[in-house]
Amino acid sequence: MIITTTATIENHKISAYKGIVTGEVIVGANVIKDVFASFTDFFGGRSGAYEKALSDARETALHEMKQQAEQHGADAIVGVDIDYETIRSGMLMVTASGTAVSFSK
Repeated sequence: MIITTTATIENHKISAYKGIVTGEVIVGANVIKDVFASFTDFFGGRSGAYEKALSDARETALHEMKQQAEQHGADAIVGVDIDYETIRSGMLMVTASGTAVSFSK
């Protein structure tokens, strides 16, 4: 399945719009990650633990969105938007949304 941020897909004619599909993930950073992140912040550098958590959350949200599109019989998802929000201390929400579409055969 093609998943893209663009509104169209080159060489494909959209024949039907199946609706908006979404994927949402809320993750909490555990205490150990927080401790290592504070060392990274203090000494400088990147926080690999947080980067991994963000990457995993994004991939899960995209996967959930793709599953919804498949249930709608879609061939692709266009106009994809990924958002990141913090919820309380140590909680992160990642949302992915787009429009499920079918192509002309």
